[in-house]
Parts: sequence; structure tokens; C-alpha cells
Amino acid sequence: MSDYMFMLESHLNANQMAALLSVQAAANEANIPVYLTGAALRDMLGGFPIRDLDFTIEGNAIAFAKVLAKKTGARLGETETRRNLAALEFPKHITVNIGMARTEAYGKPASKPQIAPATIHDDLLCRDFTINAIAMSLNKQSLGLLVDPSNGIGDLQNKELRIVGKYTLYDDPSRMLRLFRYRIRMGFALSEKTQNQYGNVRELKLEKKIGGDSLGREFRSIANEANSADIVKLLADEGLLPLFCPALTGAKVNHAGLQKLQKARTNVPIELDFPAANLPLFLAVLCEKLSPRERSVLSKTCGLTKAEVTAWNKLEAAAKKLEKDMKSAALTKPSKIYAAASKGTGEQILFVLYRSEARLVQDRLKNHLQKYMMVAHELTDEYLQAIKSKPGTPKYEKERLELLYKKLDARPKKVVVEIPVPAPALSAPIVASARR
Repeated sequence: MSDYMFMLESHLNANQMAALLSVQAAANEANIPVYLTGAALRDMLGGFPIRDLDFTIEGNAIAFAKVLAKKTGARLGETETRRNLAALEFPKHITVNIGMARTEAYGKPASKPQIAPATIHDDLLCRDFTINAIAMSLNKQSLGLLVDPSNGIGDLQNKELRIVGKYTLYDDPSRMLRLFRYRIRMGFALSEKTQNQYGNVRELKLEKKIGGDSLGREFRSIANEANSADIVKLLADEGLLPLFCPALTGAKVNHAGLQKLQKARTNVPIELDFPAANLPLFLAVLCEKLSPRERSVLSKTCGLTKAEVTAWNKLEAAAKKLEKDMKSAALTKPSKIYAAASKGTGEQILFVLYRSEARLVQDRLKNHLQKYMMVAHELTDEYLQAIKSKPGTPKYEKERLELLYKKLDARPKKVVVEIPVPAPALSAPIVASARR
């Protein structure tokens, strides 16, 4: 096993590793060259948690994803025929993206590219930033081999964001939004080459050519960032935030609210599997000062779906109900608090933490996240062996909760520490001084 494969395994959790092995096995069985690319390699080599699993194959990605879904039971998500991309959802909220190795040729700035199948090497040279242009082979003959044609590893070590090509930002101006998102997330500086090209693209006002699909994709990505408040502030300073909605300027931007939400997120321990729909939560806070008409403009510009808008509009009412439930005098035990809070979704809990001024509610939800959910997270297999029902059945879940509630409500045993009583000190002898 290569050092890089060992490093990868140490960075992935069990569910991510299971998804990776499924993709690898299916590709090797079909004799299709497959590589782990982009975000996972960037995060692993840069010392960041791995959040995304992106694979590139030298072949038809959509057809491969459909076969993989049948083999593994993963749910086939969105597909994009033009770029030959597919998303698969594995258990435990593990999303995998599979794409065809391709080249993209742009006839003029901000135009739609001509796409053609390519090798992994040529694919990487068509990417946005060098830190995203790294691949790891998952093929039998070259397992663990890194492909890094633009020295992305060096830029990771130097903590620098550098564009891959001469026309990277000209070709796709939406990459400017991604550039600042990475800058905040990773704390990297812009290389001189990148800074110069950014200035030239802004001078040509190419940001106005960013299409609605790209704006929507980047907007959703910002919503999913832990430091979304800082990203919004930077985009506002750069004059790019109004691209999403012209009203997002000055006092209309809820900077203080976003900072408060960003702080509320820190109450969630990193070890927890805590799914939350970040987009409606982000929208509810960011657009708090916008009029209904201005919110409609943002929805249209970013191409929000009906389901996304509905989730946004319903969040506040649902959070108010959760807040009311968390004030109940009946919540006298940790198990009762856990049960009541568990009825709320991740985004509802975070919105209540952001909005509620009730100290009781704040304390109960923080205890739920930092204590009670951690107890549930740390339940060992040995502890769960007491359950006789078949895993996955309603009866098993009922018995699991009973065990959890018992553990939550058990008072910790008082540890009596016996402090040894020191022996009485002997009196020091009195020495008489003789006068001479």
C-alpha cells in the first residue's frame, strides 16, 4: 500500500471508505480507469477534513453510475448529460460525484465550452485551481499514484491559490466566486498570477456574464460553508454579492445575523452525524431584511426550486414550534429533552439557537447537541448487544431508544476520593545555644 493510500484511509470515516471501495471495485471489475480527484485530495493533502468524494473515470460516467447504483443500492441523483456527470447517494448521507475525464474548450470568454472525452492528465489541466487539479489512481496497477501536472501539492504547502491556465477566470467568471470561497475556508492567499487575472476580468466586467445555473450552484455552495458569514462579507467587499440579488448591498445584508448563525454552528461537535438543510437556514438569515419582492428576485436569479423556496418559507414557523416545545416544564430529564429536540430537524435546531432569546431553550439545545447526542453517538456495539430484536426493525429502534434513555438519565456515580490524613509532624528539638 502506498503512503498516500494509507493517508487517505486515515482521513476517511467508515462510511466514506465503504463508498470509495464500492466505486473502486466496480470500476476495476469493468476495467475502467478510475481516479479520486479534486476536493478529497485537496483536503487530505492540505490537512482539512474530507467532505466530498469526487471520482473521475476515463469512460461514460453516467452509464457507470447507473450500473454502480444497481450493484450497491445507492440512490442515483442528478445527472448532467453535457458534461457527463452523475451523483450517487450512499448510506449515512455520503454523496459521491462521478464525472467523465474531459477537456473543455472555450471559444470566447464566459461562453459554453466544447466538451470532449480525455485522459486524466488532460482533464486536470482544464480545471480551475491547481489545488483542485490533483488525482489519485485507484487502479490495480498504479494504486495510490498521484497525478499532479500543475504542482498543486506545492501550492497546498505554500498555502496559495493559483489558477491552472492562462484564461481560467476569463473562460468561466463564476470561478471568482469559488476563489473567494476557498480563500475564506482554507485561509490561503492569492498568487500574483491569480490576482492579476482577477483584476483584468473585473475590469472587463465579465462577472456580469455569469449564468443563472452557475450563480445558483455557487450560492448553494456558500450556504454549505461553515464560515458562510465571512464569505458573504468578502463578496460584499468585492462588490460581487449583488450578482445574486441587486438588493444585497449595505444595510440590507444581514451581516450581524450571519455571524450569529456562524457562531451557533460551533455548538455542533465535529464528530456528530448532524444532517441539516443549510440552504433554507442560510436564506432565512441572509434575506431577513429583504422585501418579499427582493426575495423573489434572488430566487429567480439563483434558480431556486419550488421545494427549496418552500423549505425556506416554512423554516421559521417550524422553528417557533420547536422553541415552544423546548420551553415545556415537562422536560424534567435528559431523555425527555433528547426526545423533544430530536423531533426537530438540524436546520430547525440551528435556527432556534440563532433566534431564541430564552436562556432555558439555549441551554437545553446546547446540552442536547454537546452531551445527549454525544452519548447516543458513543453507544458501543457491546452496549447494544442487549437488544435482541433485528437491527433496522421498528422494534429494534424502540429498544435502542429505551437503552439510550436509561443511559441518559442514569446519574453518574459519585467517586469518593480518600485523601490520606498526614501523620502528625514531630516537634523539632529545641537546641539551646551556649554562650561562651
